[in-house]
Amino acid sequence: MSGRVRLTRQGKIALVTLDHPGKFNAMSRAMWRELRAVFMGLQAEALETASRCVVLRGEGGHFCAGGDISEYPGFRFDEASLAAFHEEEVWGGLQAVLDCDLPVIAQIEGNCMGAGVEIASACDIRVAGVAARFGAPIAKLGFPMAPREAALVARVAGQATAREMLLEAAVLDAAEMKSRGFLQRVLADADVADHALHSALRIASLAPRAARWNKQTLRALAQGQEADALVPGAYAYAPGAEHREGIAAFNEKRKPDF
Repeated sequence: MSGRVRLTRQGKIALVTLDHPGKFNAMSRAMWRELRAVFMGLQAEALETASRCVVLRGEGGHFCAGGDISEYPGFRFDEASLAAFHEEEVWGGLQAVLDCDLPVIAQIEGNCMGAGVEIASACDIRVAGVAARFGAPIAKLGFPMAPREAALVARVAGQATAREMLLEAAVLDAAEMKSRGFLQRVLADADVADHALHSALRIASLAPRAARWNKQTLRALAQGQEADALVPGAYAYAPGAEHREGIAAFNEKRKPDF
């Protein structure tokens, strides 16, 4: 079995599950392609019927242990096929997560290594169990991290953390990753799934268009655009129903209906 990426729904929440039994959800080539397809599908949904938040998680108490190394001899020793793997399959999956306008919560348990760190870095909010472990010890396998993947991890986890993981093959615990700003919250392992879902439900109760606009703004800033360049059109939401409802609900001392 080459693993799969499953999409299920719980009300307004999309649950995306990495599922590769016996391999701690290591990403196969098929799973990278499925990750891309799932997130492109979520992005394409009409706002009126779309989910409002995504929880990205792993099956069986682990997030993702990296790539499926058993597949590697079939393509890694040829430059062209290796480039296609990283630039089309891996980056295609990561880019789809990054491009998704829905807020994405990473529910991290157990192993979060290599590809797992990359996928988590593409999410907006990262919550982890106290027993989660993070690293990218690919130097033990004799190869570096691909440039765009390394840029993503360094931007989100920080240069120092990326260097420690890649050059020392360091494995860091959840408390350390929170202290370095990679994780927003660390919880008891038994509480991670419930917390991620409750966080998603809280997001889903808020203004969905505002969430999408915030993601678009933050994405543009992360890509190096200047804030001044985003000003034209930034206030087009002024007459919108969502904006009016939020202000009216506050003034009327009631819960807004988004």
